[in-house]
Amino acid sequence: MKKALCASVALATMAVATTPAYAGTAELLKRLHEKGILSDEEYAELLAEENKPSPAPAAAAAPAGDTMTRATESVDSSRMVRMAASGIGLEVGPATITFSGSVNGFYVHDNPATPTARTAVTGGIASVGANNSSAIRNGLLPGFLKVSVATQQSGWDVGATFGMYPGINSTAWGALGANNGGQPTALATAGIDFRQTYMTFGRPNVGTFKIGRDIGLFGSEGILNDITLLSSGTPGNNVAPGNTTLGRIGVGYIYTDFQPQITYTSPDLKGLQASVGVFQPLSSLTGPAESNSAPGFQGKVTYDGKFGDVAARLWVSGITQKHDIVGGGSYTGSGVDFGGKVTVGPVTATGYYYTASGLGTTVLGLFDTGLPQTGSGVAKRDSSGFYVQALATFGKVLVGGSYGESHLDYASNTDRLANPNLLDVNSSYVGQVRYGLTSWVTLIGEYVHSKAVAHSGNKAESDALAVGGILFF
Repeated sequence: MKKALCASVALATMAVATTPAYAGTAELLKRLHEKGILSDEEYAELLAEENKPSPAPAAAAAPAGDTMTRATESVDSSRMVRMAASGIGLEVGPATITFSGSVNGFYVHDNPATPTARTAVTGGIASVGANNSSAIRNGLLPGFLKVSVATQQSGWDVGATFGMYPGINSTAWGALGANNGGQPTALATAGIDFRQTYMTFGRPNVGTFKIGRDIGLFGSEGILNDITLLSSGTPGNNVAPGNTTLGRIGVGYIYTDFQPQITYTSPDLKGLQASVGVFQPLSSLTGPAESNSAPGFQGKVTYDGKFGDVAARLWVSGITQKHDIVGGGSYTGSGVDFGGKVTVGPVTATGYYYTASGLGTTVLGLFDTGLPQTGSGVAKRDSSGFYVQALATFGKVLVGGSYGESHLDYASNTDRLANPNLLDVNSSYVGQVRYGLTSWVTLIGEYVHSKAVAHSGNKAESDALAVGGILFF
């Protein structure tokens, strides 16, 4: 009973911490009783203890005998809820729960190429249409809410993360789920792309293991360092917007994607860190049906360092996966990328390059193969791409620009004859201005010129303006 009373008083004291101060403990106990926090029995017992005669002067030097002090000290701190040391979250016993998220929206006006026989480009990212289009839509990022739980058990740092990515636009459900095309009609609903569900465990001198679904290794630095990640970039389909825009996907890099994986990341060795993983094998989006017997493999090495006033991040990553064709035959898709980011004073410059075979040029497995070769094999299409960008900071104002392009080659002469309008080069220019309204909110304006050129010489060009904002917490 005593322990329960002490806990009740301690919690009640925290509950009234924001209320005006009272004359003494008796008055405080009375107010807690009136509010129903203390029962009649608890109130009577604590009040009786408070009204006990004062001890002899020789014993008066024992403040620990004070009712409130002893009650507070009796609380089991491992069962208390505390504010997290950083970020938005709380500590519950041995675990820390943190929340992070983002919301964004943009007004995007797209001026597409007029459709003619000469604007047909298979795999082109420039929009083609009879009319201009306007949309209120997400940028390259949808919104997201991440919940992470971390603790330490038996000397291991243990964690779990759940990441939900809801778009603001209505989705036409299909094979790609929330990432299918949009459906801008009444009574439609937005889609939630549940991209992240993973666990981690590790030690500082051992490294960290990850099991679950999270962003891949190959191509991840390309998108994470892209200035259009916080804005729109190339709109894609602006007439019926889906979960996201294209940003610079397919216009400088292949989308890394969020994939089931088991990965290991080494300890940080003076800025040098390596990751390697086994991944769920992906089937081609446009090639023949597959029944894959082996997983995919990805790896990445990064280096972060500072040289005087110059801060740098360098990286290289790779991917390989064997594809087994239903009915016989196989091919291996592989790729490597590398790049760097350098910050000098207010200016950050980034350069990125990739080369691949049998991966496609926009997302993994899209336009990765041509027509079957003689026999049971599949002819692979080679691809490559790059982008360069710079972002300058002037107080709350940031001004940036970038240029990038992606190339796709024919797999064979048979492929060339069968697909004369296959994409040769996608490219885009991006100009961007940001204003940091608060520590959470950034307002963004952007202009994008996109161009797609086919091997046949067909060409399509489009222009887009985007104005909106993004919030992070």
